[in-house]
Amino acid sequence: MPEPKISREEAEATLNARKQLGEDYEPALVESFVERIDATIEARVDARVEQALKGVKPAKPKNDDHVLALAIVSLGVAIPMTAIAAHEGGMAGMLITWIGIVLVNFLYGAGRFRRD
Repeated sequence: MPEPKISREEAEATLNARKQLGEDYEPALVESFVERIDATIEARVDARVEQALKGVKPAKPKNDDHVLALAIVSLGVAIPMTAIAAHEGGMAGMLITWIGIVLVNFLYGAGRFRRD
């Protein structure tokens, strides 16, 4: 059974409605959104309690945001590090820098693979 989730579109729609309707309707919009969040949390808790009573371990949600963030940060850091390493250490400095960047990404990926 998939866990209920408040979509990004719902959150954006609530924020847009708040902007369009103004401060007069803000308390009602916030209350409505909080009620939906509460209902989502309750549904998740109920599902996990039901699974626990049946002896089923809940599946870990897959979240690849960390992998994407690490890749982006690695590339963002790699550009200036490559320039500095090339200027200060030549080809050997660049090679050592890239070995370090690749090693960090590889070890993170290997750690995630072992945990899954």
